[in-house]
Amino acid sequence: MSERESVGSYRNLEVWQQGIVLVERVYAVTDEFPDREQYELTSQLRRAAVPIPSNIAEG
Repeated sequence: MSERESVGSYRNLEVWQQGIVLVERVYAVTDEFPDREQYELTSQLRRAAVPIPSNIAEG
């Protein structure tokens, strides 16, 4: 059995799971940012976090 088959799914990878936790935390923290940051820093942080687990899933 190859390494890829032994993992089963990207959802079983700890790195993917931690990526999802990071995204959730980024969204939670940025929800607390002042309104003036809503479209600048908030957007940048969210756009930076989301691709992490997405790229892992795409493999």
